[in-house]
Amino acid sequence: MLRAAAAECYGVPSVELVAAASGSQALIQLLPRMRRPGSVAVLGPTYAEHARCWALAGHDVRMVDEMAATDSLPDVLVVVNPNNPDGRRLSVTRLLELAAIQAARGGWLVVDEAFADMRPEGSVAAHAGRPGLVILRSFGKFFGLAGLRLGIALAPADLAAALRDAIGPWAVSGPGLSIATTALGDRDWIAATRDRLAAAAVELDRVLVGAGLRVTGGTELFRLVEDVQAQALYHVLGAAGILVRRFEHRQDWLRFGLPGAGPEWLRLGDALGRERAWAA
Repeated sequence: MLRAAAAECYGVPSVELVAAASGSQALIQLLPRMRRPGSVAVLGPTYAEHARCWALAGHDVRMVDEMAATDSLPDVLVVVNPNNPDGRRLSVTRLLELAAIQAARGGWLVVDEAFADMRPEGSVAAHAGRPGLVILRSFGKFFGLAGLRLGIALAPADLAAALRDAIGPWAVSGPGLSIATTALGDRDWIAATRDRLAAAAVELDRVLVGAGLRVTGGTELFRLVEDVQAQALYHVLGAAGILVRRFEHRQDWLRFGLPGAGPEWLRLGDALGRERAWAA
């Protein structure tokens, strides 16, 4: 039932192309063990677990900040789309071109679509099953149920079957299966939530810009701010009980998630302060 609901929700041609696991992290750890060690490129900067897990499985991993020439593509190319934390997006056309190139040389294009639920038109899920194309979806982010621990892989039927065998039975709890199946099939809730989160992202931009910050990227689920006083602001927000993401490789970046209820918006506004006192 869950696999069928995921296929229907994501527009996947067949349930045989779907594998479910206890979170997309489990799939990120498993995929590198499904092929012999080779060369892997991760389009970055992005979520660090992709590079770490491929390296731990014995692959030669490098981070790249742009697409390499066709003749120098690795055995596996990993793209987070839209990207975390800057929201970078590659078009469906470009991703399918890369998947075809990878398939012709026996390679993979792994597309992590953890943040793709807000803009389904930018997803390659409808093309699942094409040779060389592996897609990862994360249930918890858009649906707000990270603790449920559910990740979905969309892949050619033989690889999807191999993933299901490697994952084994009972990877997802009974309550998790029931809740996710219902949620993935609730089209009205999904549509309403897309509208609500898009409006919240616009409001968060207003609050951040009003505090003198520069929003440089993100998705409707998070916003990326660039500011020379980012580290000072990180500590001020932490003291106010507001956790944002900072980055070792970019000391001037902070990633803000969407506040929840009304009081959380007020607390964020108070912590930022109209006079940027935290930047003194």
